[in-house]
Amino acid sequence: MSITLIRDISDTSSYWGASWVFGCFPDVHIVCDAPIGCYNLLGMAVTDYTDALPHMANLTPTSIREEDVITGTAKALIRTIDDLRTMGMLEGKHLLVVSTAESEMISADHAQLVKQIDPEARFFWSQSLEQDEWVGRERALVFAWEQYGKPFVASDVQPRPRTVNIIGPSLGCFNAPSDLYELKRLITGIGAEINLVYPYEGSIATTPKLAEAAVNVVMYREFGQGLAEALGRPYLFAPFGVFGTTAFLRELGQLLGIEPERVEAFINHEKRTTLQPVWDLWRGPQSDWFATVDCAIVAARSYADGLRSFLGDELGMKIAWISGRPRRDDEPDNIEIRKRLHAKAPAFVFGSINEKIYLAEANARGTHYIPATFPGPVVRRTTGTPFMGYAGAANLMQELVNRFYETVINFLPVETVTPAAGGPPQPTSAETIPWTKEATDRLNAALDAVPYLARISASRSLRAAAEQAARARGLKEVTLEIIEAAIAQGATS
Repeated sequence: MSITLIRDISDTSSYWGASWVFGCFPDVHIVCDAPIGCYNLLGMAVTDYTDALPHMANLTPTSIREEDVITGTAKALIRTIDDLRTMGMLEGKHLLVVSTAESEMISADHAQLVKQIDPEARFFWSQSLEQDEWVGRERALVFAWEQYGKPFVASDVQPRPRTVNIIGPSLGCFNAPSDLYELKRLITGIGAEINLVYPYEGSIATTPKLAEAAVNVVMYREFGQGLAEALGRPYLFAPFGVFGTTAFLRELGQLLGIEPERVEAFINHEKRTTLQPVWDLWRGPQSDWFATVDCAIVAARSYADGLRSFLGDELGMKIAWISGRPRRDDEPDNIEIRKRLHAKAPAFVFGSINEKIYLAEANARGTHYIPATFPGPVVRRTTGTPFMGYAGAANLMQELVNRFYETVINFLPVETVTPAAGGPPQPTSAETIPWTKEATDRLNAALDAVPYLARISASRSLRAAAEQAARARGLKEVTLEIIEAAIAQGATS
């Protein structure tokens, strides 16, 4: 039996994903059947350093004790609910009990008990031991519709013209406020109306309203499609890039019956406003850089595919490799990603805190890391950092060009000086000294691992360091030993 090593887990469990969906509803209180302290990362720490929330106010644990592991968690659940009622925390709220990995280990299925306690309450078996957060979010969205929405929709309900649901944005989703803001701006820009943003701006009470939209826009490819299909209306995925966004707007307008002239007028206005920085940067000397640099992408599925399309297909950057979440079989896992970044880091890495750590281990100073997913302490509560839509294209373009400038400046050759005896500092000699063939070959091999944009400057730095070391030893040529020492000291980093 072979054991598969799992390093630096990228996805949380379905319990976390489901709780982040249900936690958006202000009229629900979640009781998680969890031990003391085990809910803290979900309920407090993670939401604080990603969504900037001090805690999830509508989440309470049963605080399973040692005796509950033996006798069952029913008493702990009843005790927790009684305490919440006594404190008035369940007034005007729907009670939802969610299983956790710990309660599932001891088969604490409370479906019948919850109905006895409160006929209106619900129990969600999260399957935390089997499923990841993406499946958990998907199942939670469908569960919410089936339990709180579909049964309360009139049989003769008809969609309201030109209305759109946005499905998916929820707690713990990377960059959700910015991308949601851009998506709403695009939809309303062509003359459509937002019906419901679910679950981010929804509630248990508004769940039946999902049936009123004519079209659904699924914000993420990793989850949300199941609810869109259950609603039985046409749906589209949120767009990335210039071409992708233009195609999205035209198709959405067609599905909603909006006049093509109105859609095209909005697109043309966007080209002269939101997208103006993209054109200006592309027409400048910066455009030459894009085809010369490579990048790697580690992100949730929608961001991985979207960035690949915009950066690779539209800007012409070289995509070294991609690893999406959930990860496909042909994509590298964390162990393989670490090996690749240690062996040859590309100029740009879009990723999580895991990739940032790997780059630090490799001392990859020539690589720029750009946050593109969780885990990691990345707060994105403002609306100015989109990845999606036209504004996302402009934001990413601006971000890349600024990093290009940083790369050039970081590797500018600096003339060092050495003090002469009894006099002012004197510049080091500009004369070069011979190199052995072995040293030259080693220099070229080292430079191959440096991102292309920084290679010339890195070559100057490494040559200067090696020749200075050779002179200090009184040698007449740079040897393999000297260049190896210069590389070891980080002269190319």
